Formats: sequence, structure tokens, C-alpha cells
Amino acid sequence: VARDLSQICEQLREDREPRVAVLRASAPDFCSGPAEDLDPAAISPDPATSLSALRVPLVAFLSGSCVSVGLELALACDIRIATPDSIFSLADAREGTLPMWGGTQRLPRAISHGRATSMLLLGTEIDAPTSRSWGLIHEIADKGDADLTRVVESLLTSGPLALELAKEAIHRGSELSLRDGLRLEGDLNHQLAATEDRAEGLAAFFAKRPPDFSGR
Repeated sequence: VARDLSQICEQLREDREPRVAVLRASAPDFCSGPAEDLDPAAISPDPATSLSALRVPLVAFLSGSCVSVGLELALACDIRIATPDSIFSLADAREGTLPMWGGTQRLPRAISHGRATSMLLLGTEIDAPTSRSWGLIHEIADKGDADLTRVVESLLTSGPLALELAKEAIHRGSELSLRDGLRLEGDLNHQLAATEDRAEGLAAFFAKRPPDFSGR
């Protein structure tokens, strides 16, 4: 599955048609842990890196157990929504191992160093309400697939180029000083200003109609 994810991500990067991607499991548990024969270090690039590099918004729909490599994959997604029964942990240290798909780096950035330390060192397991209050997930999907559909449809109403550049600003800006981050934001705005989508957005605003974005 891990290798399949990396291959699918490569296909998505080459295809300009998709505007949103969803990562979900076919089983009740999103991921209850790595397969016994999985060697995370043997997969390059790792699937979490491949997921985080997608140009389109990536929504993770999480249910049941979301632990170890499963949580690392979820952390690579832009939007995370979870069913009320979801459980999260990153307790690899209890097995004498370390996360290898970015968990030690993405988790503190998502929920703060203190809370990440609790999960990584103490093996703290958290439920959906706690993960929502900590900022690990963005929303609890009380209505299941209906909530997922609502989130995806909301993303589809936005300009695809604007979403793509917003992702770039967030990801690259997190590694920059405020001054350099503001410069990056200005550069991306300048890039967007020359697109058909920007012109369509302005025209739709003044005409008081929904925009029809083309992704160009």
C-alpha cells in the first residue's frame, strides 16, 4: 500500500485535472499500525513526503485507529476530518523504534511541542474530541461521508490555482522568517494576478455570480 500511494501521488502530480484529493481507508480503521513486513526506510520517497508534495488540497478522512505510520500519513494531509470513534497515537518508541515518515517533525508543528512530546515519549493516546481541541484534526465528522462531501465541495468552489499557491505559501512560509514569508506571499500574488482564474474571480464578483474557474 505504501508503494502504491507514492505511485498514485506521482500520477496526480502529472495530471492537471484533479482539484481535490481524498485519503481514506476501505476498512473501519484508517491504520492500526504498520504491516509486519513493512520496512519504512526501504520506501523512497516515503509516501508521507509524496502526499505532502501534492499540488491539490489533500483531505484525510480518518476513522477508527489512526496510529503509527497511519498518523504520519494523516499529518502529511492538508485537511484532516475524523469520525467520532477515532483514536490517535504515535507510540513507536514503545516498540523500540522511531517514526520514519516525518512524525517527529510534523506532529509538533501541528499540535505544539509539549503535546507532541506527550504522544511521542509517553505514548499518549487521544480521542477525536481531544484531537480536535489540540488542532490535530480540523473537524469531527458526526455525519460521516456527508461531512466529507461538504468539505470537498467547499474546496471545489475555490479557485484551484489560488488553493495551489496558498498551499505553497503555507508549506514554504513555515520555514522562512516573517519578512521572507511576506515576500513569498507577494510573489505568489503577483504570479496569480496574471492568470485567467484571477480575472474570472474579479468578473464574477462584480457581476454577482458564482465564478467558473478553469485552472488557468
